[in-house]
Amino acid sequence: MALDISFGLGLIITVALILIFISGVTIIQPYEQGLWVVLGRFKRRLNPGFNWVYPLISEVIRLDLRTQVLDVPRQEVITKDNSPTNVDAIVYIRVVDPEKAYFEVVNYHIATVSLAQTTLRSVVGDMELDEILYNRDFINTKLRDILDEATDSWGVKVEAVEIREVDPVGTVKDAMEEQTSAERKRRAAILIADGQKKAAILEAEGSKQSRILNAEGVRQSQILEAEGERVSRILVAQGESQSLRILSVGAVPLDKKAISVLSMNMMAKMAEGQATKIIFPMEISKMLDQVGQYLGASSEIPEVGNTLDVEKIVGKAEEVLGSIPKPEELRREVEKIEEALVKETQETIKAGEALKEKASPSDKSDIHIFKKNDEQSSGEPEGGLEE
Repeated sequence: MALDISFGLGLIITVALILIFISGVTIIQPYEQGLWVVLGRFKRRLNPGFNWVYPLISEVIRLDLRTQVLDVPRQEVITKDNSPTNVDAIVYIRVVDPEKAYFEVVNYHIATVSLAQTTLRSVVGDMELDEILYNRDFINTKLRDILDEATDSWGVKVEAVEIREVDPVGTVKDAMEEQTSAERKRRAAILIADGQKKAAILEAEGSKQSRILNAEGVRQSQILEAEGERVSRILVAQGESQSLRILSVGAVPLDKKAISVLSMNMMAKMAEGQATKIIFPMEISKMLDQVGQYLGASSEIPEVGNTLDVEKIVGKAEEVLGSIPKPEELRREVEKIEEALVKETQETIKAGEALKEKASPSDKSDIHIFKKNDEQSSGEPEGGLEE
């Protein structure tokens, strides 16, 4: 009986010792690090893996070394330009010194979030609303530097800070919308005015080019008309001069008999008219005397001259009539005039193309039309001269 009792006690003690030994076994995960505290005194760090500590008198504190995300609660901040704005953020931290993170601060999570709230309020309060909206990177960097420096004594590293939302209050948001609408209207008015200015400039440039081309066409038409009128007057004057020379040559050999016959024929033609009154010149008596002498048998009127006398007095017919231009000579003269006009037309077209290159694409079609009209107007007088 005594043996059974001693065996039972020994078994109980053995099991108790085994349980006590097992209670001292501590497994640290790869992303953790443990702090071994024995009877209120820090012993050492426990690395990941199997660790054994003193049972019953030891305490193991596990700290996560992975990056942790802390949410900074939404809070209302007054900006530098007195615009109430709701701001919240996210903080990314990581424990780099487990001893400081546990022994230097009660709860590094709450401490970091509280510090982030006050720092965010301070940084945003020193900035205007417009700066907050477009300078988020600057705010994030500044908050990270301030928090990292403050949490360094806690063994915590602030890896990043991100502003999640900037939400102005309703009245401020309405004012911002009105400001944005006014700015857009201002830009639209500027764009419209600039477009009208460019359109007016292009229209003036096109009008200028049109007037230049029209003036060039008028100048060419006037040149062609003047040239045609000059040739016409030359030909008319040559014809009149030649007719006068022919009359002068034919009038020299006429005698008094011929003149009397011509005078009688003229009077006969005058009598053939339908007029009831005929007015005779005062020298008609002398003409009648010449006619009587011409009709009298005894009167003989000597000849004034013959062909040889005419050539001596007036000269030869070729010298009197002058050089009459032949059709070939007139054709060559007209061809020279046409070549000069074609050359001027080509120069005008080149000048129009140079102006067209400077103009905008919308004006190129107008310049092309002006060029075609100019070619048509310059082609019509040339056809008239050839005829």
